Amino acid sequence: MISTKMQEQIKNSSVIRAMFEEGRRLSEIYGAENVFDFSLGNPSVEPPIEVNNAILEILQTEKLMSVHGYMNNSGYEEVRAVIAKSINDKFGTAFTFNNILMTVGAAGGLNVIFKTLLNPQDEVITFAPFFGEYRGYVKNHEGELVIVAPNTLDFQPNLEDFKQKITSKTKAVIINSPNNPTGVIYSEENIIKLSDILREKQKEFGTDIYLISDEPYRELAYDNNEVPYLSKYYANTIVGYSFSKSLSLPGERIGYLVIPDQAADYENIVAAANMANRILGFVNAPSLFQRVVAKCLNAKVDIDSYNKNRELIYKSLSSYGYQCIKPQGAFYLFVKTPIENDAEFCALAKQKNILIVPGTAFGCPGYVRIAYCVAYKTIEKALPGFKALIDEVK
Repeated sequence: MISTKMQEQIKNSSVIRAMFEEGRRLSEIYGAENVFDFSLGNPSVEPPIEVNNAILEILQTEKLMSVHGYMNNSGYEEVRAVIAKSINDKFGTAFTFNNILMTVGAAGGLNVIFKTLLNPQDEVITFAPFFGEYRGYVKNHEGELVIVAPNTLDFQPNLEDFKQKITSKTKAVIINSPNNPTGVIYSEENIIKLSDILREKQKEFGTDIYLISDEPYRELAYDNNEVPYLSKYYANTIVGYSFSKSLSLPGERIGYLVIPDQAADYENIVAAANMANRILGFVNAPSLFQRVVAKCLNAKVDIDSYNKNRELIYKSLSSYGYQCIKPQGAFYLFVKTPIENDAEFCALAKQKNILIVPGTAFGCPGYVRIAYCVAYKTIEKALPGFKALIDEVK
């Protein structure tokens, strides 16, 4: 019989993945062109050509064992150095290769840092709505996820409730900006206030509280919006980055952690994170794609395609009477449901072959997430269903 911990994990398994599998089932029945799957944040634009060129160049010019062999658990030193320089050039930081740990995507990075930091019953605070997998990641390392109530006016962090939720057991705070599921970018003003609160609470409790910035969507920002780089505002910041969205490489599982020298207990965190990378079974990030991303740090996906989708779905749904905030980044629209029960609304949408995810999965009932990283035609064909749906429930 499986462990009780895994029984609980299965019971609370991802609604997003379940919807994705449902989409595959419906596609077999009705045809993929007649199923409108907005469930999964799977990039729909091609990786930049630089990725393919880098793969071919590496495989054709380098010795295969140097490409496919083991390396330091932190990753190739030369790759980490190039990444550190790229961050420094963009944000005016002063990182070296010692501050970078290559990871198996953002999810691998978060599990590494939670394994590194958390004792049993340590608390990790997050702001609703939040990426639902945080529940499993924190629980996996015997921590407790503490959820800050959502600010549904603009989905900026609810700092009043946040301040009340910090206790002597708080070990970390995790934020995600641009945010999944809202697409909101947390403002510099609120980042400064959040950092001030953390410094105040560290002093009050005599503890170290780490701010973990989960950044898979950093490069997907629209209308010239700036995404603050958190280590510039708060010393105890750890950044988790992924190339899944910025280079359309979700299946390659490649990312990194940034652990600044200024973070409390820096040397022990780095040593423990290396150990965590090993004992969690990752051992090291994929060797080929470490080298690939190092050659593609200035490459970009075509976010104009996402922006075109954003404009169409936001303007259309708003005109039908749906209430939503226009996303500033990522590729999600978070929509208030015209009926109270978000799961029931998703079930009604499924009757029209529209697959969306209930806000309850993100700690924010009464809303649904629409992932608009799909073909433009998919949105066009789904719009009559969205219009009929709101007309019917009203």
